[in-house]
Amino acid sequence: MKFKDKQKLEDIAAIINCDFVGSAHFPVLGMNEIHVVTPGDIVFVDHPKYYDKALESAATIILINKKIACPADKALLISDDPFRDFNKLGRYFCLDYAFAKADTRLAQIGNDCQVHPTASLGKDVVIGDSCIIHAHVSIGDRCIVGNNVIINANTVLGGDAFYFKRRPEGYDKLISIGRVIIEDHVELGASCTIDRGVTGDTTIGYGSKLDTQVHIGHDSVIGKHVLIASQTAVAGCVIVEDEVTLWGQVGITSGVTIGAKAVLLAKSGVSKSLEGNKKYFGAPAEEFRTKYKEMAALKSLPKLLHLFKMKSSDEPAGDA
Repeated sequence: MKFKDKQKLEDIAAIINCDFVGSAHFPVLGMNEIHVVTPGDIVFVDHPKYYDKALESAATIILINKKIACPADKALLISDDPFRDFNKLGRYFCLDYAFAKADTRLAQIGNDCQVHPTASLGKDVVIGDSCIIHAHVSIGDRCIVGNNVIINANTVLGGDAFYFKRRPEGYDKLISIGRVIIEDHVELGASCTIDRGVTGDTTIGYGSKLDTQVHIGHDSVIGKHVLIASQTAVAGCVIVEDEVTLWGQVGITSGVTIGAKAVLLAKSGVSKSLEGNKKYFGAPAEEFRTKYKEMAALKSLPKLLHLFKMKSSDEPAGDA
């Protein structure tokens, strides 16, 4: 997320009441998660294991829980709880309108659109031309819908990310201030759920078609002309490249990439990145011919065991 106006390091430190390392006038342009940061962004880190990754990222302001040597051309915000203070900044710069009265006047709607009167549109929603929004669709604040998009009944765009930090007293929620972007000529089936990015965007690419009851996690990017069948679940921060097909009840873990034109057969479970232009099956998903051979071998195992027992019983006993 980029701020509407450029901020200064000293002003950011004052908001979260923390010390800083760097020029008081060091420019701060936004805040983002590490996988989408750009220069001028704040990124938070609260575990030594990830210090180097944060310090070497494109982010130029590091919200960190230890005072360390500051890299050249960067600045530090020293906090005893970076997770908490990242949330505080999110709330400060991006007010939550989730409970604002549903009113199409809060949104920008293009020409020749059909929006069912029971649809809920949040603040600063943008909908392009020639879209059809069916009954009980919910489109959260700041979400963007392109042209010629169809969204079927009960679908939710912009639900909160499933992102929590474990505390001794329970789970602490990282607030979601990102968006959902639906590009042109997309169709979303009934009862789909597309979570907003934590600070960035969850994107459904041009011409993609999602069946009913499909879930897309926060900050995931679905490419162009992707087909996703019913009851498929894609976790957060996943990249599904162009022209991929995901059949019913596929499950994909977070942070992986599915290569272009790959096909995932029904009920496959993806635990690692997969190359494009191949067909996969199983849990964990593997190239489908390999998986079918394994299944055939397992199916023949009882017969092989039976033959082995018969052969063993035919062998003469040894001398007493």
